[in-house]
Parts: sequence; C-alpha cells; structure tokens
Amino acid sequence: MLYNELTRNDDDAFFDVGNVRLHCVVQGEGRLVVLLHGFPEFWYSWRRQIPVLAKYFKVVAPDMRGYNLSDKPVGVENYKINLLVDDVVRLIRNFGEKRAVIVGHNWGGIVAWALAITRPEVVERLVVMNAPHPAVWQEKAKLSVKQLQRSWYIFFFQIADIPEKFLSRNNYHFLRETLRATAVNMNAFSDEDLEEYVKAWSQPGALTAMINYYRANIRPEVFMEDTKLILPKVRVPTLVIWGEEDFALTREVSEGTEEHVNAPYTIKYLPCGHWVQNEMPETVNKHLLEFLAKS
Repeated sequence: MLYNELTRNDDDAFFDVGNVRLHCVVQGEGRLVVLLHGFPEFWYSWRRQIPVLAKYFKVVAPDMRGYNLSDKPVGVENYKINLLVDDVVRLIRNFGEKRAVIVGHNWGGIVAWALAITRPEVVERLVVMNAPHPAVWQEKAKLSVKQLQRSWYIFFFQIADIPEKFLSRNNYHFLRETLRATAVNMNAFSDEDLEEYVKAWSQPGALTAMINYYRANIRPEVFMEDTKLILPKVRVPTLVIWGEEDFALTREVSEGTEEHVNAPYTIKYLPCGHWVQNEMPETVNKHLLEFLAKS
C-alpha cells in the first residue's frame, strides 16, 4: 500500500500569517512540502497523502483562509489571489524556510500556479492537480462550448447569498452528492468522509468564504474577452496530474501548459475524475514520490 489513511488529527497547529490565522496539520521532518486543497475541501483532502509523504518530508496541510478551522475574514476583497499567495509565503517562513515544494489541487492549484509565477523564489518544485494554468485557461476556456457549459457554477457563485442558501440546504445535500457523484471511483468518499466535510462546511462563515474565492478572482466576462494573458514563465520543475474525466474541466484546458514552463515539465493523465488524490491515491502518491526524488 502506498497510503495509510490519516484518520486521527493529532498534529494540529495554528500559525499567524499576517491578518489571518491558519489551521494546519503538520507531520514529518525534512524538506518542506505544503499541500494546498481546493473547493469545497479542507486539509482532509490530503489524508491519503500526508502519512506517505511524512516518511520523507515535513508535510504541512493548511486549511486555506476561509476554510474549516482557519480564520474567515469578512468581505470578498479578503480572498484575492495575492492574499492567498501571501498566506503561503508567510506560512513557509513560519517554518524557518525560504522555499518549499508546493502541491495544489483545484483552488490550491490556482494558488500554486500564482506562487510559481509571482513568487518563484519560494517554490522549490511545483505539483498541480486539476487546475489550469491561468494563461491557458483564459485562452482556451472561451473557445470551448463544452468548457463554458461545465463552468455554469462560476456564474452562479457571483450571485449574493443565494448560492449559500442552496448549497447548505438539507445538510449540504448538493455538496455531498457532488463529491460522491462526480468521482469516477465510487469509493473515493465514504459516509464518514462526508460527515467530516459537513463539519467543515458548517463552521460559521465558511460557506461564504469558500464561495468568495470565485467572487474575488474569476470574472465571468473572461469568457467573452479577446485579450491574451501574458505572464512570466514558471521556472521550477513542474508536475501536472490531471484526472481526464473531470466534471468541471475539459482536458483541453490542460493542454499546452508546457509552453508556459521554462523548466523540466511532466503531465500525467489519470483515468479518474476531478478529485484525483481521493480517487487514485496510490497512483498520485507514486507520482509525487518519484517527482520529489529527482531533486
């Protein structure tokens, strides 16, 4: 087995990173590896990776700002991408390190891309799972009817209050069913897992904070614009892991990413859905260990 699922949360820690306090799970010793989760998850998304990586590295899995036990500042402006990047930079410094391996999925992957593009000095190596490079996203999403259809929720989340009311109905039924129904591996989320997610979503202010990531950073009009996003190239070794049967993202928004990376680049396509580290943990762990062993 390449994973021993983390079932006990004995390694809680809280770190002040500027104006917010982040809850983290910390295990292991060695090179620093930071695991960044996405929507609508929390540190628990990495429960099948933490014990494996902690055999060789110091692993830090934060609840991103707004999620679970981390602080939830009020106001959309408090979830801008530059603030999310600053949180990770300061978290790395809390451990007395200048750089870390950054691993991100979904919104965590978007933050990981932003870190590598805007703060390359803090990124040792980069792993992104099912999160498109921002330039590739802007270029290709607007050209794909299929991607536009899959992005319906981005438009929905721009509305005030209604998404929160809808998602929280019947004990978060829609979110629970979305996790389970969109996973190709039907064993990815157990009943016990979903109970843990409901606890995180039920934290006061969490649901609005989670949705504010979309409100603060994604403009629906990007699907109509002709402008091309020009960004500095990523200059650290990069691994992309992509579930090919993602319900929210087409494969085409992953293609061409190598044009934006001026360093060793690898992409691994897996026969699973969006929740790659939950659906195929052994394969994901294998790719992570192989990639990190190269440095």
